[in-house]
Amino acid sequence: MKADLHCHTTISDGSLGISDVIRQADRNDVRCLAITDHDSLASLSRSAVLGKRYNVTVVPAVEFSAFDPARGRKVHILCYMPAKPDRLEGLCLRTSTGRMELGKRMAVKVLDKYPITLESILRYSAGSKAIYKCHIMHALMDYGYTTELYGDVYDSIFDVKDGICAAEVASEADFYPDVRFVTTLIKASGGISVMAHPKVYDSFDLLEELASAGEIDGVEVWHQSADEADQKQLQEIAAAHGLLTTGGSDFHGFYNHYAIQIGSNLTPEDTLTKIINHKGKA
Repeated sequence: MKADLHCHTTISDGSLGISDVIRQADRNDVRCLAITDHDSLASLSRSAVLGKRYNVTVVPAVEFSAFDPARGRKVHILCYMPAKPDRLEGLCLRTSTGRMELGKRMAVKVLDKYPITLESILRYSAGSKAIYKCHIMHALMDYGYTTELYGDVYDSIFDVKDGICAAEVASEADFYPDVRFVTTLIKASGGISVMAHPKVYDSFDLLEELASAGEIDGVEVWHQSADEADQKQLQEIAAAHGLLTTGGSDFHGFYNHYAIQIGSNLTPEDTLTKIINHKGKA
C-alpha cells in the first residue's frame, strides 16, 4: 500500500484544502495518507469522512513546531495516532495563537512598504489557524510585486539579517515549546512521535539524544531534504535504537519551495502496519 505520511492543507500552510489533497492522493494511488498540518488537529474529523469516500485511509496526525534549546534550533515533531487528541489541543492553540500574532506583525510591516490591502492577505489565510509567510507572498504576487513565491522579494522581507521582518523571523521560535515537552505530551496522548526531516534543521545529534533516552519513537527518513547519504545515516540511527522509519512528501501544493507530488516519498509497509495498528495508552 502506498503511504505518504506527511502533507499539509489550507488549515496551516498548504495551498489545497482537505478534499483536494485527499482526492489528489486517490489520483496518485496513495491509499494511506497523514494530513500533518502545523500545530492543528482541525482536519481530523473531516479528513476521516473524506478518506472513506475516496478509499484513502487517513492516519490521524499533526506536525508540532518545537525548539531544541541546547543547540538553539527549531525542530519539527510529527505525531501519529494519538489516542487522546484532546490532550494536544492546548499546545496547538498556544502555538497557533503565537504564530497568528507574529503573522499580523509581519503583515503590518509589509503593508507599510507595499500598498496592498490586508484583505488580500487574509483571503489566503482564511482557512488557516495563522498568517504564514506564503500567504503574504501570494498576495504580493496578485498585485504584481513579484512573479515567484520565493526569491528576491521574499528575501527582502523575511531574511533574518536584512529583511524588513527580520525581527519577527528571529523571534519565531520564542513561542515554540521545548522538544522534550512535545515528545512527552505526545506520549501522554497515546500517540507516536516521529522527528520530521532531520536534515532541514540539522537535528541528527538531537535525534541520537532523544532516541538514546527513549524519548522518540521514529524518524522521517524519506524526505526531499535528505540525500542518499543522509538516508543511510538516519537508517543506521533508527536501527541502533529501534526507531520506526517513515517517509512523506511534505506536500504544501503551490507553497512548496520545490515541485513535489503527494506520494513522492513513501513509508515502508512494515512501518505503516505498526502505525495503523498502534494502540496507544493515554
